[in-house]
Amino acid sequence: MTYVVTDACIRCKFMDCVEVCPVDCFYEGENMLVINPSECIDCGVCEPECPAEAILPDTESGLEQWLELNTKYSAEWPNITAKKDAPADADEHKGEDGKFDKYFSAEPGEGD
Repeated sequence: MTYVVTDACIRCKFMDCVEVCPVDCFYEGENMLVINPSECIDCGVCEPECPAEAILPDTESGLEQWLELNTKYSAEWPNITAKKDAPADADEHKGEDGKFDKYFSAEPGEGD
């Protein structure tokens, strides 16, 4: 099992999860984070920290696409281990439906 970041993170990127992860398995894209499933130790401390409720265990049904996305982009994007400020409009996008199709960017973030 691992945890995955879903599209609820897109344009929110609160990064509370990054602060609590004991193994630094988060990677930063331009407008979302992903988890490296090979590095995640399934401790679950990140899940309740996410204000956008974007982090879920991969044992929940329907998350296959997010496991694939997290696997792919954690190999391409830079590691992030320190919390940064969320986007100014993050609260406006919290809970918005269809964010992947509207806003997803494959571009990397800055990382640490």
